[in-house]
Amino acid sequence: MEILLPVRDYDLAATLDSGQVFRWQREGESWNGVLGEYFLQLTQTPAGIHARAIAPVNDWNFLREFLQTETNLAAILKTFPDDKPMRDAVAVCQGLRLLRQEPWECLASFILSSTKQIVQIRQIVALLCERFGEEVGRAVPCPPPIANRSVRFHHDGAQRTARPTTAFAFPSPERLAACTEVELRACKMGFRAPSLLNAARKIADGKLDLEKIRRLDYAEARKELMTLRGVGGKIADCVLLFGYGFDSAFPVDVWIERALQELYFPRRRASEKRLRHFAATHFGPHAGYAQQYLFHYMRTKVKS
Repeated sequence: MEILLPVRDYDLAATLDSGQVFRWQREGESWNGVLGEYFLQLTQTPAGIHARAIAPVNDWNFLREFLQTETNLAAILKTFPDDKPMRDAVAVCQGLRLLRQEPWECLASFILSSTKQIVQIRQIVALLCERFGEEVGRAVPCPPPIANRSVRFHHDGAQRTARPTTAFAFPSPERLAACTEVELRACKMGFRAPSLLNAARKIADGKLDLEKIRRLDYAEARKELMTLRGVGGKIADCVLLFGYGFDSAFPVDVWIERALQELYFPRRRASEKRLRHFAATHFGPHAGYAQQYLFHYMRTKVKS
C-alpha cells in the first residue's frame, strides 16, 4: 500500500530528527517507523511525501494528521517575532513542522526523555517496544519510489539485500501497567521506570483521562498532566505541544534556555522566571512552533 501526500515547504528529515519523536530511523533516502498499527516508510520527493505501508491501509488520514501536511506553515511563520534570532532559525530550519502524535506514546516517551540525549531516548523506547509492544510487521523494508531509488551492490557486483525488519507497536498503558518496575528497568530507563509505571497505571485505571485533556484550556491541561509522578512543566509542555496541538506551550529545556540566553540576553544572565515570562509574551500565538525552530537551530549550530 502506498500514497503520495502532496505538500510544499516540508523538510521531512528535519521534522523527524528534531527531538519530537524517537521511533523513526533513516534508511538511505527514506525514514522507517511505526505509527499506530502500521509499519511505514516515508520518502521525501519533489511532489510531496511518499508513504508505503506493509499492511493494507483503508484511510491515510492518520498519516496526514501525524505529519500535519494540511497545516499552513507560511501563515504560522508570519506570526513569529521579526527579530534576528527567529529570522536565522527560520532560514536554517526551512520546512520544519510540528508533528501531531498519539498522546499516550508522546507522554510515555517524554517521561523517558528526562536527562537523556536523543540517541539514548531512542534506545530506551526501542527496547520498551520490542519487549512489550505487539508485532505489527515483519518484512524486508519497502524500496523507496523508483525516482529516488539508488541500488547498492557488494564489491563482487551482487545487489545488496535488505535484512528483514521486525516492527512493534508502542505498548499500551494497560500492557505496561501489568509490568513490574524491575521489568521496565531492564529497558535501561533507570529512575524513570517508577514514573512510567505510575502513569500507565493511572491511565489504565481511569484515574487520568488523556482524552479529557483535549477539552481543557492550556493551564488546566498542564496542571492535570503535572499530577503525574516525574512530569514537570517541561514534559507537560512537550506533551501538550506535540500530542495535543497546544501551540502556546513552550517547553524550556537546556537547549532552549541556552538559546534564549545566547540569542536574547547575551549581555546578562536572565533568571528562569524572566525567561519563562519572555517566552510567554514574545513569541506570539504559535510560540511552541517558534520554540521548535529555536531548539533545532541550536542543535544544528552545535553539530555544524
